[in-house]
Amino acid sequence: MNATTIGVDLAKNVFVACVGDGMGRVIETREFNRCGFLAWLSSLPRGTVIGMEACSGAHCWGRTMAALGLAPRLMAADFVRAYRKRQAVKNDRADAAAILAALHAPGMRFIAVKTEAQQQRLAWHSLRLGWIEERTALLNRIRGVLAEFGMVVEPGATRLRRWLAEHEFDTAQPMIVRHLIQSVRDQLDALDARIGECDRQIAAQQAKDAAARRVRELPGVGQLTADAITASVGDARMFSNGRQFAAWLGLTPSQYSSGGKPKLGRITRRGDSYLRSLLVQGARSVFAATLRKARSAPDTLTRLQQWIVGLNARVGYHKTLVAIANKQARQLWAVLAKGEAYSPEAWRQWGQTAEQPAA
Repeated sequence: MNATTIGVDLAKNVFVACVGDGMGRVIETREFNRCGFLAWLSSLPRGTVIGMEACSGAHCWGRTMAALGLAPRLMAADFVRAYRKRQAVKNDRADAAAILAALHAPGMRFIAVKTEAQQQRLAWHSLRLGWIEERTALLNRIRGVLAEFGMVVEPGATRLRRWLAEHEFDTAQPMIVRHLIQSVRDQLDALDARIGECDRQIAAQQAKDAAARRVRELPGVGQLTADAITASVGDARMFSNGRQFAAWLGLTPSQYSSGGKPKLGRITRRGDSYLRSLLVQGARSVFAATLRKARSAPDTLTRLQQWIVGLNARVGYHKTLVAIANKQARQLWAVLAKGEAYSPEAWRQWGQTAEQPAA
């Protein structure tokens, strides 16, 4: 086989490979099961470039291909979609051909293959998020069930849990209601224990990471954000600047500009929604602390806090919140890409450098 590039549409059990030459012209299309695909990869010459969409399992296959001497290339599905010849026709073969075409596109951006250690760290975040969603769903479910019996509890998870604790053994309630409350409380305790275990694992694994410790020095960045960012990004130098990193997180405005007239819209919300939500929550805490300080001691505001107060006065709460998250993303990139500790006074150094006369 004279293939130099291959586009692969991954799945759990069916794999379609579109084999191309150095110019991206299709030579043949082949279909494999899981075992057959692995055997076929082993027969390919070393250095063969294989393009894939960055979907579930793509990073594992990328590590497998790299171990076989191949060159895996992961691409975002949004970037590949435009290369499907007919948007109305979607099948495995069309997807594989689109991946092959995208692989040869000028300026295509590729995603770094995550290591197994990175994915192990992120697995705890995935489990934690799932159990939190399950706990929220359980609380909403029991709230609705209680309302059917005429028991309306005030909004808020804390109030509902307090009400459940007070009425678990209340003999004035019907037996079936007491059994429901006991069952729900047992399940809540189990979910709390699982979430606590995730928190302990995340705290332990980020404590061993020097980059995560540096990241935690940023305002609004805690253990969860530090561990999730460092595990997801890996080498931040794959982003050319902080704005590109913020765009990868979906924190930059969408554009629909033409004729030299810029028109910006809402943030794109592309990328990892979990990382974006962590940054927005961190920005919320920074925003609240800044507003408290502005009311109590306005003369002691830092340069960043002054910017937050002024921006809030111009554009309002929600846009300011996103702007803080965007700035945090840029700061995170600088800390990770340059390997330096966070310094809130770094702007002074850059300002002095800019004022020095040229030699």
